[in-house]
Amino acid sequence: MLFRKSKGLVGLDIGSSAVKMVELKKQSKGENKWKLVNIGSAPLSPEVIVDGSIMDSTVVVDAIAQLFNENKIKGNDVAIAVSGHSVIIKKITMAYMAEEELSESIRWEAESYIPFDIDDVHLDYQVLDESERGDGNMDVLLVAAKKEKVSEYVSVVQQSGKAPVVVDVDSFALQNSLTANYELSELQVTALVNIGASVMNINIMHGTSSIFWRDISFGGNIYTDAIQKDLGVDYDTAELLKRGESVEGYDFERVIPILQSVTNDLGIEVQKTFDFFKATTSAEKINRIMLTGGGSKILNLDTYLAERFEAPVESLNPFQNITYNEKQFNPELIHELKASAAIAVGLAMRRAGDK
Repeated sequence: MLFRKSKGLVGLDIGSSAVKMVELKKQSKGENKWKLVNIGSAPLSPEVIVDGSIMDSTVVVDAIAQLFNENKIKGNDVAIAVSGHSVIIKKITMAYMAEEELSESIRWEAESYIPFDIDDVHLDYQVLDESERGDGNMDVLLVAAKKEKVSEYVSVVQQSGKAPVVVDVDSFALQNSLTANYELSELQVTALVNIGASVMNINIMHGTSSIFWRDISFGGNIYTDAIQKDLGVDYDTAELLKRGESVEGYDFERVIPILQSVTNDLGIEVQKTFDFFKATTSAEKINRIMLTGGGSKILNLDTYLAERFEAPVESLNPFQNITYNEKQFNPELIHELKASAAIAVGLAMRRAGDK
């Protein structure tokens, strides 16, 4: 989904709990090596974006403008992403045809797979294997996003005086972050699990290729809500307790069983996704789970998932292969933001016109 041409883009992840911004510079042509130019995060209160819908656009516009002003960013071109139930990603099989014929046929083909009125969505696609398969078919990745949802996010960017050059999907931005920072064996199946404030994205990859995607309405806010309800505290106190920070009058030991209960519910959702994945593909086992997103920092979540799914669990570091000047960027800031910056990093790697 393209709006206009640009060289370098600022990655702007408009999430339920914060707007994250990352700007990168490619180190050398042809190589996937990057240098950090700018990074920032502006928190949003929970009522600003609810279930992925922007309820108070003024606050989001101000947050974007604040990030650009504080970091003295000169460029106006940005890449943003959408996710959730308004986005559908499908891998479909079609009879092999030339690009011209495909561009004319894809809309009619998509109607069979998209549960929305085709006139209400932005449609994009990519042929996954350029060469014709032996059976005369080809695999095509189909992406549909509701126009209403895209317009919401495009609008706040434009109101802040910036140009939304690329509208991506969270799962693909996360894949960019992973493949730029890690060597992935073509023999391994990796589940990339991003736990945001309100949405959990699961992207299952065989080697460097995505083969399964699912967005689930389950995120870090569920933990906060449970703490508020069980302990009778306000939102800010619940957020502190969720992160393991001390709050006068509340023993963290009282929080642990609440976190464990919600983590079990999260595990059930992940289990459903993995079971459906195994039932619809030839893969037998998920070899590794990569965790990211602000919600991934919940106490003992990694241990729980490792035991439940009998697979090693690792936290994705989106800055692992990205160089930065330690005089310009405090390593503690980078460490603090690494769990929540993966989508913004992946978006900053996008270029207008690429696939």
